[in-house]
Amino acid sequence: MSEVPIEMKVLMNHIYEYEKGVRRMVLYTFNAQYADFACRRLANRHIDYVIQPAGPSTINLFFGRKECLDAIRLMVTKPLNELSPEEDFMLGALLGYDLTMECERYCTLKNRTCHCDNCVNARRALPRMAMTSCPV
Repeated sequence: MSEVPIEMKVLMNHIYEYEKGVRRMVLYTFNAQYADFACRRLANRHIDYVIQPAGPSTINLFFGRKECLDAIRLMVTKPLNELSPEEDFMLGALLGYDLTMECERYCTLKNRTCHCDNCVNARRALPRMAMTSCPV
């Protein structure tokens, strides 16, 4: 019996957290070679999902509540690094990210001055998308 790849163990942990109500929606980026396994696992558990190409050999897998995925289908129609600041903010909110950090990130993306007390939080939020440091 072969061992389950670490990427699929992470996926199973995300599914567990979703089923326990920790998250309403999950975004997981992983190697496309595991797409069939992931889709079968979600379908067997009756969990809605959306797949989007992420790179030459990776995919973005969104899964969770139907209402959240309906919004994703309307909003995420291009690569994530091409989302507008507004779309990026909405995605972060749907994924349950810290709203204060998402507001700081939005200000940074819009090239406005962050009016935060400590822009360390804004810098911490930036890795979701390659960007420069906070303009303050």
